[in-house]
Amino acid sequence: MTDLLFLSTSLVYGFINDTVGTHGSRTIMLKELRLLFAACPRPTSYADFRAAIVDENVLLKSTATTRHESFRRLRELYGLDEAIPLFRGLRDLWDADTSAQPLLAILCALARDALLRGTASVILATPPGEEVTPQMLERAVQQHFPDRYGPTTLANVGRHAASSWQQAGHLQGRARKVRRAVELSPGAVTYALWLGYLCGARGDALFTTAWARLLDASAHNLHAQAALASKQGLLEYRHTGAVTEITFRHLMRAPFPTEGAT
Repeated sequence: MTDLLFLSTSLVYGFINDTVGTHGSRTIMLKELRLLFAACPRPTSYADFRAAIVDENVLLKSTATTRHESFRRLRELYGLDEAIPLFRGLRDLWDADTSAQPLLAILCALARDALLRGTASVILATPPGEEVTPQMLERAVQQHFPDRYGPTTLANVGRHAASSWQQAGHLQGRARKVRRAVELSPGAVTYALWLGYLCGARGDALFTTAWARLLDASAHNLHAQAALASKQGLLEYRHTGAVTEITFRHLMRAPFPTEGAT
C-alpha cells in the first residue's frame, strides 16, 4: 500500500490503480452501503443495484442528481457487481459478521481508491490517543501525488478521508479526531488476509501486510481470529510449528478469474 500501485495480476480481482479517486468528493459512505445492502438481498445484479438507488431511492436522497451521484460513487468504491471478486467477498462477509462491516467497507474502498490509500500511511504511523488532522491526511496525499492536485481538492480529500477513517473506527471525536484501535473480528481478519492473498502474500506474510496492520492487532491476536474464522467456515487455517497455511475456498469459489484473465 505504500507505493499505491497493484500488480497487473491483482487488477483482475477488482483492485484499482487509477489516481482519480472518490475521496475528492465523498467518504466511504458506510451509511448508504448499509441501506443499500439491507434493501437488496442477494442475489442482486449490477442493474438492480442501480435501479434500487436511482429509481427506488433506497438511499433516501432528496434529488435525482444526488441519487445518480450516489450510485456512481458507490460503484467506484465497491464495484456493485458480483463478477468483481472484491465486491463478492465483501458481500459474502457482510452479513456473516455484522460487527466487521465498517472495516470491510474501508478495506474494500482502500483497494479501489488511491486517494484514500494515500492517507493510510498516516493511520498506520499514528498510535492510539494521538491526534490525526485532515491536514495530515492532505499532506500525505500531496506527498504521494506531487503536483497532481490543487489546494482545494487536497483539502477536500483530507476532510473526506478523516470522516472515512472515523466511520471505519480508526478515529474518534468531532472537532478533534484521535487515533483509536479498531475492534477485531473474524470477518474483518478474513477480508484483510484475503486482500493480502490476492496481492500475492502467502503464509505468515499475510499477517504483515498493510491490510493486516490496519486491524491494529498483534500477530498472535490475528492468528487467533484466523483460527476462529476457520471454525466459522470463512477461511481455512492450518498452523503447525513455524508453518502457517491459509486458503480461501469459499471466497475463491467458481466462477473466479485467473491471474491471466483480462
